[in-house]
Amino acid sequence: MALIHFDFFSETLRLSSSIKVAFSQRIKQQKGSDHRSPVLYLLHGLSDDHTTWTRRTSIERYAEAYDVTVVMPAVHRSFYRNTHAGHRYYDYVAHELPKICQRYFSISENRDDTFVAGLSMGGYGAFKLALSNPDRYAAAASLSGVLDIAALAGDREERLPDWPSIFGPEAVIQNSEDDLLHLASKLKAENRADIPALYQCCGTEDYLYLANQSFLAHSRSIGLELDYEEGPGAHEWGYWDASIQRVLNWLPLQQLESDLATAANATETK
Repeated sequence: MALIHFDFFSETLRLSSSIKVAFSQRIKQQKGSDHRSPVLYLLHGLSDDHTTWTRRTSIERYAEAYDVTVVMPAVHRSFYRNTHAGHRYYDYVAHELPKICQRYFSISENRDDTFVAGLSMGGYGAFKLALSNPDRYAAAASLSGVLDIAALAGDREERLPDWPSIFGPEAVIQNSEDDLLHLASKLKAENRADIPALYQCCGTEDYLYLANQSFLAHSRSIGLELDYEEGPGAHEWGYWDASIQRVLNWLPLQQLESDLATAANATETK
């Protein structure tokens, strides 16, 4: 397994930035040096950064079994949007970051090989990116995501005291481009053939469970296809460590041969 910490200057943010990139070293061994693998942009939550997925889960070990490159960016407490304070994190993740990764890492540029997933705030970001750019993402997964942001607005003083700097003090979320329910309805109404595959999961003890039920009910009411799972679990890493394994299995990824299988095949061909 290879894990890269990559520091670079973001022209969009006008700021030095960092990402973590994980991929199986068997990709090159089994598929050759010219192979460009699928990519999963894996997004962090409100209080996390680009290192947290690797520190709190076994994402490196899980990804090793698949032909996929996992890119983990940092966006601070931005909700993956261009914030009211002027930080262009949506433009960074949606537009600049893929170009940087394609330039420096062997990842595919094809829509069918491009996926996004995240937890909590990152689940919101994953669905926002996919619903806003269906021509660029084949699938998106939300783990305990903040999927009804308008509902959070009513509890923002306690949950998100920095709301004014992110959304603006007078922001109206409902039916805006920040409202995932609105984006889902808009995309479904366009009757597009390239609607991304969507996966949603949430623990039944999670404080965001009702918000997830809201998005699920809305999706079903408009006929938007969605793979949904729930089960016991709170807003915590034990649940997300188990869930990201299901996400990798759900994504249309090719599993790599194990080292033992590779050695057996090599022996048989001699």
